[in-house]
Amino acid sequence: MKYADMTAAQLQAEYDKVAEAFDGWKEKKLKLDMSRGKPGKEQLDLVSDMLTVLSKPEDCVEDGLDVRNYGELTGLLCAKKLFAEILGCQPEECFIGGNASLSLMYDTIAKAYTHGLLHSEKPWSKLDTVKFLCPAPGYDRHFGVSKSFGMELIPIPMTENGPDMDAVEEAVKDPAVKGIWCVPKYSNPDGIIYSAETIERIARLKPAAPDFIVMWDNAYCIHEFEGDYVPFPDMLSICRQAGNPDMVFEYASTSKVTFPGAGVSVMASSVDNLKYMTSLITYQSISYDKVNQLRHVRYLKDKAHTLELMKKHAAILGPKFKAVLDALDQEIAPLGIASWKRPTGGYFISLDTMDGLAKRTLALCKEAGVVMTSAGATFPNGNDPRDRNIRIAPSLPPVAELEQAVGVFCVCLRLAALEKLLGKEAAHA
Repeated sequence: MKYADMTAAQLQAEYDKVAEAFDGWKEKKLKLDMSRGKPGKEQLDLVSDMLTVLSKPEDCVEDGLDVRNYGELTGLLCAKKLFAEILGCQPEECFIGGNASLSLMYDTIAKAYTHGLLHSEKPWSKLDTVKFLCPAPGYDRHFGVSKSFGMELIPIPMTENGPDMDAVEEAVKDPAVKGIWCVPKYSNPDGIIYSAETIERIARLKPAAPDFIVMWDNAYCIHEFEGDYVPFPDMLSICRQAGNPDMVFEYASTSKVTFPGAGVSVMASSVDNLKYMTSLITYQSISYDKVNQLRHVRYLKDKAHTLELMKKHAAILGPKFKAVLDALDQEIAPLGIASWKRPTGGYFISLDTMDGLAKRTLALCKEAGVVMTSAGATFPNGNDPRDRNIRIAPSLPPVAELEQAVGVFCVCLRLAALEKLLGKEAAHA
């Protein structure tokens, strides 16, 4: 029975039962972590043979270049070709970085502040106000980058097709709006794939700011865990065809393909953008880790071989997502206290509770030994106006631990809902 249809007496009886279950979980003194989208040990073990790909000095030579030495600031050509094939762009549009695409994203914004971008009239630090569009629910680290530079964060509602483009097109009329964060495939946390219309409308934006940028974080471009690989369009070509060749910076990495702590990242943009950015980066670095770039190219080989590897990741991740979704279907769906997305790729499940339950639910989870992403993290400035969105990250724990964690979560969500309906918010505080 839905909680909303229960009598006061039925609610109280349910509350007593759920509170007892909650106390039972507390007694187990669990220490489970579902806070971030980390690959699990089984996934890391899957690719650990990559560490032996380069075992002799002669293995470290590529096209006559000894990758152990200085040079090649923009990255190895073979690495550019691999990423270009995966992303659908051209090798000359790729800049190869270190282990984290987030570092390249941060550096792009930092360069905009210190020097300005290719089409900036002045560095952003010289402007009175800088605003950035933040589709929400979205990725907390994106919002954190913007906030760390003192930007005003403008929330943009997410729809089933991507950002609300009516809101975006209206917002970019303001010259202080300098960009938008986008995760176009399996968005974090909703798992949404941007529609072709949304992508086209983004590419055809006519912002008042001449240096407006689309931060196109294609983090989950090949990260299906259910069904076949879903192709995606090359945003660089689409923007070029729309007359905005320099508007987009695309990012990706092997963080969830090989090792998150020792992967390879890429920044893809127009040749003119990369020439400009390289002219600035040349003062901060002689080159990124070319040994690791070559190791990845030799191991991953090409797009087809990489997609075969991703099927092995999917075989590990799929049962974890199923365990969470099955528990939600059985324990929460009949009660009418929450709704959630059913992603087929990416690393998260986005759940919306009844208004006003997210913080309380996660506080109860912490009390019972389960750590999850903080309530509000998926919104700019950590402010979820309806206090309802919760990001669930099933990837790290083994299935047995995950089943415990989601069991705790379901009990905590039920308890938080019953507290609210019965006016007992402080009962388990």
